[in-house]
Amino acid sequence: MLEIQLQEVSKRFQYEWIFKKLSLTIAPGEAIAITGGNGSGKSTLLKCLAGVIPITSGKIRFGKDGKEIEDGDKYKFLSISAPYLEVPEEFTLSELIQFHFQFKRPLEGISTNDLLDIIYLKEHHSKQISQFSSGMKQRLKLGLALFSEVPLILLDEPTSNLDLKGIKWYQDLIKNYQKGRTLLVCSNDTREYEFCSQKISLEDYK
Repeated sequence: MLEIQLQEVSKRFQYEWIFKKLSLTIAPGEAIAITGGNGSGKSTLLKCLAGVIPITSGKIRFGKDGKEIEDGDKYKFLSISAPYLEVPEEFTLSELIQFHFQFKRPLEGISTNDLLDIIYLKEHHSKQISQFSSGMKQRLKLGLALFSEVPLILLDEPTSNLDLKGIKWYQDLIKNYQKGRTLLVCSNDTREYEFCSQKISLEDYK
C-alpha cells in the first residue's frame, strides 16, 4: 500500500507564496478533496504531488512497504487527469490507448474494448484525437487515469467539459472503479468530491 506524507510543504513563484507549511498524512485508500478559490494553488499542489514541478521547501514522501520511493520513481505509482493535460492529437483513439498502456498497466480484467465501452467512445476508436470534442477528451483522460493500475489517482476539475449526464457518469465511475486506491480531487464543485472523507482548504495555508 502507498503511504504519502506532506511535511511542511510550501511553494513559491518568485515573491508570491502559493501555499505554506502544508502538512498532511494520506492513508492508503483515502479520498481527499483539495478546495480553494481560483488561483489558490490547487493545480499547483497536484503538480507538486505528481512531480511535475518542484516544491520550494518541505518534503513530499511516498513510501511502500516501509521503504521510501525515490522522487524519480514516483510517476510509476500515480495517474493524473487535468484540464491542462494535453493528449497527442495526431494519434487515433486506439493508438493513444495502446501508447498509454506501454507505460502503465491496465486494471486487471479491463481490456481495450471494455475501456472504450465504459468511456462511450467505442465507435470513435479509429478517429484522431484532434477531431474529439472537449467532453470526449475529458472522458478519455478520466478513463486513462482510472483504468491504470496505480495506487494514487490525481484528479483536477474532473467534470470540466462534462454535461449533467457526464457528471453522473463520472460519479458512477469513481464508485465502481476507485477500488480502494488513494484519490485526491482538486475542485470547488461538491459534485466532484462528495465521496471524499476529508477536505483540505488551501486558503488555510497562505
